[in-house]
Amino acid sequence: MSSFFFLLVFLFLFLSLNGDVSVEGLNATSVAKRVNSFRLKRIMKHLNRINKPALRTVKSSDGDIIDCVPRDMQPALNHPLLKNHKIQTSQPKKPSRNRTRGSFQNLPKGAWQTWHHAGHCPRGSVPIRRSSVDDVLRAQSLYHYGKKKKKKLEISLTGGTPPDVVTGNGHEHAIAYKRASDGLYGAKATINVWDPSIDERNEFSLSQIWILSGSFDGSDLNSIEAGWQVSPQLYGDSKPRLFTYWTSDAYEATGCYNLLCSGFVQTNNRIAMGAAIAPVSSTNDEQFEVTILIWKDPKLRNWWMGFGDNTVVGYWPAELFTHLTNHATMVEWGGEVVNMRPNGFHTATQMGSGVFAEHGFGKASYFRNLEVVDSDNTLTIPDSISTMAENADCYNIKSSINSDWDIHFYYGGPGNNPKCM
Repeated sequence: MSSFFFLLVFLFLFLSLNGDVSVEGLNATSVAKRVNSFRLKRIMKHLNRINKPALRTVKSSDGDIIDCVPRDMQPALNHPLLKNHKIQTSQPKKPSRNRTRGSFQNLPKGAWQTWHHAGHCPRGSVPIRRSSVDDVLRAQSLYHYGKKKKKKLEISLTGGTPPDVVTGNGHEHAIAYKRASDGLYGAKATINVWDPSIDERNEFSLSQIWILSGSFDGSDLNSIEAGWQVSPQLYGDSKPRLFTYWTSDAYEATGCYNLLCSGFVQTNNRIAMGAAIAPVSSTNDEQFEVTILIWKDPKLRNWWMGFGDNTVVGYWPAELFTHLTNHATMVEWGGEVVNMRPNGFHTATQMGSGVFAEHGFGKASYFRNLEVVDSDNTLTIPDSISTMAENADCYNIKSSINSDWDIHFYYGGPGNNPKCM
């Protein structure tokens, strides 16, 4: 055997024994065939920055390894803009409602996370999904690991009605959105969770809320995002997973998914960003949902994320942003896929449940009870929303309003079909 192979084996054993990087699930021979020593050294250095020493480790039945990392050692604090940041341990006041919501019967059930069946993290720690060499190798490069591919952006914040739609780099959407020149301070919705089929490994399908400010045609767009996503390239499987994202320069260099770079500050010890959500919805059967709330703390100006009815996960510090330091000018709710157009045909990657909006409850994906947060930290129903789908023959959206779900919409589609080539 070559000396390089023995070097790899020694390096993996050394890192494993010293607790820096897990080698579980890695095969030294396989890695040696795919990566040279210089690249491997760079990957290990990066993993040491994001895989922090753990107080406890939880091995989930779905293959995830969750490290319980001391709260003040999490990756967020490595950001140069946060070198003097003190973690906000006291949660800000959540937005109140300007009305009483009725008590609904037979609502779909809330979904949770698979790793909860295997253990929990102690107080004072935060759960972080461990990254591996294989995770990085699936990315286009180490630089691109954990980042969205830079894209042309879909709506101009200064455009008229209908909005200026700019497609590019294969990103396609079916969304509802709300503009407000005088400012928006958050958004909320409940989303049912599915496991859409992904056609190509470097494609994804997601359902999320966007909080936006800045220009879509420049490099100063600020975006905060959260929802569920299926991404084989990022996670190595096709499970729907809870995720966050942020950028302050239109996806150019800043920001990343979850805790894969410094930025998002986690305060909760029960929710792991990037961990699988279970159970998921089934056609003509039980529906399972997640509720996402993003709102701006009026006092310290940080943007917070809530999951479910009462769980607060963490926050994006105000220091990370330029335009979002004050408020947002648009919020969006909906689905997005990446279409890499294999062999010139439209991808068969599904959005949502994989069926069109008109199939309705029990078949199509939905967002219900859409709300926005106003300047006095109050949740209100938007007076109106607009909708957009670049290609309704591939993925579409249909909105409605009633007394139970307020403003809501169904969305999604199969991608490639006789009308979508």
